[in-house]
Amino acid sequence: QVQLVESGGGLVQPGGSLTLSCAASGSIVSIGTMAWYRQTPGNERDLVAAVYSDGTTKYRDAVKARFTVARDNAKNTLHLQMRDLNPGDTAVYYCNADIEISKRGDPWKHYWGLGTEVTVSS
Repeated sequence: QVQLVESGGGLVQPGGSLTLSCAASGSIVSIGTMAWYRQTPGNERDLVAAVYSDGTTKYRDAVKARFTVARDNAKNTLHLQMRDLNPGDTAVYYCNADIEISKRGDPWKHYWGLGTEVTVSS
C-alpha cells in the first residue's frame, strides 16, 4: 500500500512562516504530479500548489508570491514553504499525489494524506 504523511503544521502569527512536508512511502513505482490542497470547515478542498514531473509548478493566485512548492524525487517527498502567512491561510493542508503502484492493469492512483493543520492567528 501507499501512504502520504504530512507534517509541519501548527500555530503561527500573521506574517510568520511555516514549512510543510509530505512523505510518500509504500509500493511506489513512480510518482507523477504532487500537490498541496487546503480545506476549511464547510468548504471544498482547493489546490494550493502543485509540482509536476518535469518540475513545472502551479500556484493558487492568493499564495503565489508567498509560497514555494518543491519536490525531491529521490526521496519521494514534497514540501511547501510558506511565508507572510495571514489568517486566510488557516486550513488543513493535504498532500496529494498521482502514484503508479503497478505495471499491470490500471496502475495510476490518486492518493491523499490525512492532513496537517495550519492556524494563523494573533
